[in-house]
Amino acid sequence: MSPGGGAWDDLSARLISAGAMAAVGLGAMAAGGVWFAAVIATVSGLMIWELARMLGTPWATALGIACGAGVFITRSLTGIWDPSILAPPILLGVLLTPRGKPIFAVGATALVLAGWGLVEFRAEYGVLWLFWLVLVVVATDVAGYFAGKAIGGPKFWPTLSPKKTWAGVIAGWTAALGVGAVFLSFTTAGPALLWISVLLSFSSQMGDILESALKRHVGVKDTSQLIPGHGGLLDRFDGLLGAALFMMLVALLTDVPVVRV
Repeated sequence: MSPGGGAWDDLSARLISAGAMAAVGLGAMAAGGVWFAAVIATVSGLMIWELARMLGTPWATALGIACGAGVFITRSLTGIWDPSILAPPILLGVLLTPRGKPIFAVGATALVLAGWGLVEFRAEYGVLWLFWLVLVVVATDVAGYFAGKAIGGPKFWPTLSPKKTWAGVIAGWTAALGVGAVFLSFTTAGPALLWISVLLSFSSQMGDILESALKRHVGVKDTSQLIPGHGGLLDRFDGLLGAALFMMLVALLTDVPVVRV
């Protein structure tokens, strides 16, 4: 097989882009506070821009800025923690979107809530939980990518995501279980972390599948070309969005303890 083609021809670009994103993301996570909020708000705004652009609105840039600013304001201005601040730009986007208004309403709501939830989660529960969450998502994605490419086999949900295989899905669950076991070995997290890690992995995969279904619906290959080897931010962070929404639900239904080494 020639170096310029084949199943692995995008690997180098993916690794370089992933390394750059990891450096920025890990630095922001460690710093927390306004720095983490700024990075998440920027990413959220760009993903809203991608969503609005796919649906044909000429106001995509303005909507991205407005939604990103909403995510930043809700956790970065003293005394303001109300996610209802995020509603006005979403409602405006629904009015301005020429087609797929329900898609924009649901998608934009999920995007800004996930962004808000990540900042909230970092502030309320500490950086260890956030590192665990991100590592589960990364492990799921990497294991699924390599297992899917190397093993192939039956498709998991071909009508929505024609590339995702059962081999990749199960490899993702296994990798997530491994991440949970590692964190369990050196932190105060309880044994429930193991099955929660697998559910988080599944939520990440569902985020990826739904994003794939959206692209098929609107007829695009990538949400944008912002990230070499990965496409757009939605292409890269769809799994993290699904995981963030899942952990928001967990936090609403249960008491999430502060985890220490």
